[in-house]
Amino acid sequence: MAKALKMYHLPTCSTCKAAVKALKQHGYELELHDIRETPPSAEELGKLIASSGLPIGKWFNTSGEVYREMGLKDKMAAMSDEEKIRLLSSNGMLIKRPIVSDGVKTTIGFREQEFGPEWYGQ
Repeated sequence: MAKALKMYHLPTCSTCKAAVKALKQHGYELELHDIRETPPSAEELGKLIASSGLPIGKWFNTSGEVYREMGLKDKMAAMSDEEKIRLLSSNGMLIKRPIVSDGVKTTIGFREQEFGPEWYGQ
């Protein structure tokens, strides 16, 4: 039985497409969510961030147009973690992608060579 992973992605993103292809090749079933149409809720984001072990700042798509247009680089230091999570959940284009989670471990971004045996079951 294939292991299911939840993935928030942008269907037109080349990195997301590569992640979908690689994970399917490794036998994973993917529950895909278009991050622009249905970004994770603030509550779900809090859980995903906690299971990633990464600071909230790493979750922002700092090279994205929306991040730059909102001038967030200069505003981040003054924001609380709760404010950052609410902001991320309000616009999926602010979130680095793809987000891949098995319900216990979560990753953001995708570099196939960095996905170890715990993901692929090897």
